[in-house]
Amino acid sequence: MNSLIQGLRRLLGQRPRAEIPDTEWAAIELPLAPLLAHLDATERAALRILALRFLDSKVFCGAAGFEPDNRVRLSIALQACLPVLKLGLESYAGWRGIIVYPEDFVIPRREIDEDGLLHEYDEEALGEAWPGGPVVLSWFDAPEDYEGAQVVIHEFAHKLDMLNGEADGLPPLHAGIDEGAWYDAFEAAYTDFCKRVDAGEDDLLDPSAADHPAEFFAIASEVFFSDAKALYAQYPEIYAQLSLFYRQDTNTSLQAQALGSHTKI
Repeated sequence: MNSLIQGLRRLLGQRPRAEIPDTEWAAIELPLAPLLAHLDATERAALRILALRFLDSKVFCGAAGFEPDNRVRLSIALQACLPVLKLGLESYAGWRGIIVYPEDFVIPRREIDEDGLLHEYDEEALGEAWPGGPVVLSWFDAPEDYEGAQVVIHEFAHKLDMLNGEADGLPPLHAGIDEGAWYDAFEAAYTDFCKRVDAGEDDLLDPSAADHPAEFFAIASEVFFSDAKALYAQYPEIYAQLSLFYRQDTNTSLQAQALGSHTKI
């Protein structure tokens, strides 16, 4: 923990190349309040600086006539940097492009089924991460238009998953995380979730999390940052593993309980 605090202090000591007024930061962070609620003042300041460094390292391109302005770029940068706040920008090394569409977009798909037949179709998407390549994102001005999806968190979770090869729900784990415990937690939760989807039950996670373990990891990561209390209530083992992986405790209710237990007389 001491090394983490020292790292944050070193990061705060770096002067950003661009000066963003606090009022502008506040306006950008307001729609992101549920994602940032667990951060203290030091961590929020560090996240801002990390976002500026992220912008220096990536190239944004608009698509379908859309031009991402500073507000859009800063918002995406803050969300992209949140999962790596305690991991570092090197987690996103090796690629540079971020393509931003206005609203959702269509991806042409080609798949061969078990009988060897080729199927071609168009799939509407909010985002996509390419191995070794860019991240493609949709942008809506109104947060409610995302219908609860945390697209940036989702796609950048895929990027972390891809650091050790094809996305499979098992990103490279840090020292101190037991791979067996990770596997057991995610296998049990994924099996349970797929049964819930097959039974038509409403669930905390989007049904597409049942498509593949990589999707389950990415969507669980979304909820880890956006609704940690609910994730902890339904899948506490998944919350615990993601907390170790991201090195963040996003469940503010647990933080409050811990603080209360320490302040009792």
